[in-house]
Amino acid sequence: MDTKSILQLKRRRLALEKQLAQLGPLMRGSVVNLGTKCGNPNCRCTRGQKHIKSYYSLSTNGKTSIIYLGKRREALAHECSANYKRLLQIIDEMTLVNMQLLKANALHK
Repeated sequence: MDTKSILQLKRRRLALEKQLAQLGPLMRGSVVNLGTKCGNPNCRCTRGQKHIKSYYSLSTNGKTSIIYLGKRREALAHECSANYKRLLQIIDEMTLVNMQLLKANALHK
């Protein structure tokens, strides 16, 4: 691999490191919307039109846990989940870049 290619790879790795530093809060899991019944016998939910509520879902060791979000925390939960997905994308790309640098014996900073 020529010096120009190695420099390009190192610049890309640096850009990815900067993206990592800019990520905000992150959480593995996802926002889910579930239908619920309120218990009022005269409500529409007793006729099948359930109330839609937002929850955060996380599966750990084969067990799923959820927490109620409500409208106030839903946007933040979406952001945290998106940040986690972006983290995984950055790690995947950084791995490919570092593999190429390792192959060229240029992995060191």
